[in-house]
Amino acid sequence: METLKKIFRYLPQAVAGKEQDFTSGSIRKAIFLLSVPMVLEMMMESVFFLVDAYFVSSLGANAIATVGLTESVLTLVYAIAIGLSMGVTAIVARRIGEKNVPGASKAAVQSIFLGIVLAALVSVIGIIFPKEILGLMGGEPELIAQGYGYTQILLGGNVTIMLLFIINAIFRGAGDASVAMKVLIFSNLLNIILDPMFIFGFGPIPAFGVKGAAIATTIGRGSAVILQLVILFYGWSRIKVRLKDIVFRAGIMLNLIRVSLGGIGQFIIGTSSWVFLMRIMAEFGSEVLAGYTIAIRVLMFTLMPSWGMSNAAATLVGQNLGAEKPERAETSVWKTGKYNAWFMAAVSIFYLICAEMILKIFSYDPSVIENGALSLRIIAAGYVFYAYGMVIIQAFNGAGNTRTPTIINFFCFWLFQLPFAYLAAIVFNWGVTGVLVAITTAEVLIAVFGIVWFRKGKWKSVQV
Repeated sequence: METLKKIFRYLPQAVAGKEQDFTSGSIRKAIFLLSVPMVLEMMMESVFFLVDAYFVSSLGANAIATVGLTESVLTLVYAIAIGLSMGVTAIVARRIGEKNVPGASKAAVQSIFLGIVLAALVSVIGIIFPKEILGLMGGEPELIAQGYGYTQILLGGNVTIMLLFIINAIFRGAGDASVAMKVLIFSNLLNIILDPMFIFGFGPIPAFGVKGAAIATTIGRGSAVILQLVILFYGWSRIKVRLKDIVFRAGIMLNLIRVSLGGIGQFIIGTSSWVFLMRIMAEFGSEVLAGYTIAIRVLMFTLMPSWGMSNAAATLVGQNLGAEKPERAETSVWKTGKYNAWFMAAVSIFYLICAEMILKIFSYDPSVIENGALSLRIIAAGYVFYAYGMVIIQAFNGAGNTRTPTIINFFCFWLFQLPFAYLAAIVFNWGVTGVLVAITTAEVLIAVFGIVWFRKGKWKSVQV
């Protein structure tokens, strides 16, 4: 009863996002105040996927499969954006913990510069080669003809994804998680309004089909980026960017790249593995691919809140190491892992029981429902391990030790998951089940290796 009272007492404070010092006081309260807006922020990010899947599903299996193939390629963009954002969070959190707010602002500007340059390179490839990209992913000619516009727009406008992640990472590192949450709420509301208008047509707006989902999502994310920049320049958060900050600073940029490379590497390893898994799934037809795509989007809805709690651990680690309180940083990680495991255990039980019912919301095709439900059940079976694995990995990243998670990801994804998935699905004829078992087993291994390495404590001495 007392716990519920505290939750209701702190909830408005967490959502409002008033400035807090997370290097002292109750650790449980600090986790709650950071986790609530970060969980809501990550849920908002996953709503993009669910909204697109819901409206596109009425266009048929090819349209859903197009979204799935494109998103699997976009995960490489997410890898760069998230990897870079982890470096940003670590540096900004460390500067805030040191009470060096101007230093945090300068690091923020350099991260935005770097994000724009990287996004421009991806845009050129996405605009010129969308058909070739879908073809490499195993898309059939009819699918490519129908859906290449979706791929072209999302990859061409990937700067909105890149900056959305990076600037929200700035807010999170500063402890302003509620600002990041509010930005994504605004973006999602806009996407929900625009999606049906551009997909099915509305007044003077023609029906663009699956391409319309990409237009709506890019407008929604782009509007959010503009709002983020306004917040940064007007100082409506803890970080304020001034005109004199908008200059290239080689030292800060090189430090940002150094810290971020490990994060980018670990996510490129993980997401490239995901791309190859999607390619294996494509061997079993559009219905299987559609069911798997829907299941992944549903799973992301609950993985994102778990990721939000993991981000809270990263911020607490960074700020407490900056304040020279390594033991408080470690305690924060174990407590966050425990709360995350409770949440994920409850979600996994729900998915195991209600898998078919959930899939029927998105599709009437029996084959899509069957394969989607199978995907939900097998992947959710490892959710408790995911919970601890994500928190531990983010704790390393928050400390600026991005090298350790990179090594763990390399072993678990490239040396284990991909060979196992191919052998099980294709060579031993396990089909879809082989790929799904490979996914779950790899995530279990990440949790086990991460916990063993974390207990060694070397992350406490990393300098950023």
